[in-house]
Amino acid sequence: MEKQIIECVPNFSEGRDKNIIEAIAQTIRESEGVRLLDVDPGEATNRTVMTFVGEPAAVTEAAFKAVKKAAELIDMSKHHGAHPRMGATDVLPLIPVAGITLEECAELARKLGRRIADELNIPVYAYESAAMRPERKNLAVCRKGEYEGLAERLGKGEDGADFGDRAWDEGTARTGATAVGARDFLIAVNYNLNTTSTRRANAIAFDVREKGRPKREGGKPNGKPMTDAEGRTIMLPGTLKGTKAIGWYIDEYGIAQVSMNITDISKTPLHTAFDEVCRAAAARGVRVTGAEIVGLVPKRTLIDAGKHYLRMQQRSTGIPEEEIIRIAVKSMGLDQLGPFNPREKVVEYMLEDAEPAAKRLTDMSLRAFADETASESPAPGGGSIAAYMGTLAAALGTMVANLSAHKAGWDERWEEFSDAAEEGRRLLVTLRGLVDEDTEAFNRVMAAFQMPKGSEEEKAARAEAIEAATLYAAEVPLRTMRAAAETFPLLERMAETGNPASVSDACVGALAARAAVLGAGLNVRINAASLKDKASAAPLLVEAASLEAEANEAEARVMKCFKF
Repeated sequence: MEKQIIECVPNFSEGRDKNIIEAIAQTIRESEGVRLLDVDPGEATNRTVMTFVGEPAAVTEAAFKAVKKAAELIDMSKHHGAHPRMGATDVLPLIPVAGITLEECAELARKLGRRIADELNIPVYAYESAAMRPERKNLAVCRKGEYEGLAERLGKGEDGADFGDRAWDEGTARTGATAVGARDFLIAVNYNLNTTSTRRANAIAFDVREKGRPKREGGKPNGKPMTDAEGRTIMLPGTLKGTKAIGWYIDEYGIAQVSMNITDISKTPLHTAFDEVCRAAAARGVRVTGAEIVGLVPKRTLIDAGKHYLRMQQRSTGIPEEEIIRIAVKSMGLDQLGPFNPREKVVEYMLEDAEPAAKRLTDMSLRAFADETASESPAPGGGSIAAYMGTLAAALGTMVANLSAHKAGWDERWEEFSDAAEEGRRLLVTLRGLVDEDTEAFNRVMAAFQMPKGSEEEKAARAEAIEAATLYAAEVPLRTMRAAAETFPLLERMAETGNPASVSDACVGALAARAAVLGAGLNVRINAASLKDKASAAPLLVEAASLEAEANEAEARVMKCFKF
């Protein structure tokens, strides 16, 4: 299962006192399981924006601690700044990065808002996707009147806070109120143009941005802007939903750019925006020569872009993610103005690199893996080897699919084989993860046996831990069996209809898949036999036996395709 990762971007009403800013930042740094990516103070606005990421529980806990620290250190009754604000922690959005939906982030935001109100006595307004009322999706509605207007709003019914609403008092005078919400990831991107004209860059920006441009009398660029019955300027919308854009000239590069914020990547993915800016620029005689991402992006943004451009080329998308990202970088010219390092621009990679590197079997060379297996240590053992055999089976099926997608004369079948390769990649990643998980399962059993057993309570706790670890050690190889069994339909299809020159590769894959299923089955049996609760063991053994029988039959079907 994909790890859930969210981003939090709280705005604190202090941009001048470095000690306060550092104290809040340190609270986040010290929170387990999160990484503080950026601290951006503004002196004129008297406001600091901090960005941190991690798994949901860790991020919401760090956010709560940061709000608490800000409430202790910032006195809103003495705050002055250029930016709209209403609280020590002014806004606190949760943003989905990976493995989690915007709706799930909205629910997390409501729970966090309720906790802030209940435990810290800070009134909270829920905004954007977490809004409790439609009109409060708009942050400006929640922040109406700013800090100075709170005394007339709090505890006054309709205008009051969603959580912790109460009359203005000494506490709220100090902390103000906080807006907690959920929104999609915002991508800031600049499109490089082969012109120095800011006017042309602006024209392109107005063509594509959602707001568009004012409608003018006679349809002439210099015509008077037209207004409706209420006196509001009539706008001609642009072509890209969820975007804001402007044109400017950059002295550093000597070119004009279209600078864009994509506020809804579900409606307008990065690659869609890039292609549309290219189209609009070409219509005005201008070329887009590349793009510059400002800040960070979720991995899915580049993966989706890379797959989009591979499909345009009618090439397989079932390739390693590093290669897909490389295609995205080259297709959009993200490295035109300087090197583009995904490890420094992708949120998930930055979070991975911040964690201590775990010793994983799958990070070893083949030689080191073989030597580790051959050592006197009992792990890695047959379970990890079975999972790796399954990994190789999926890899061979994926290879045949990719070779078939690129085979000369088979151009009309590229999508069929690309889909097969994507399925192979999914199975490969699943089985590769089980290589290390099987060894982890063994280590859990050993750790349980090493628990103290002096008192009756310790004996009971030890017995319970051993039973739970043993059940897990039986379930992991069963998952290996299931995943390895899933490779057979792919291998059979590739042996029958894939590149004829690679039929032997598909057949070797089937041999490896059968070995994976039968080998993992042995581990299911030996661990299930150690379970005290035979009712828990029985269904595991029944399913294992069924998968073994299916694997024998499936391997035989694939091998019949080898006619040499």
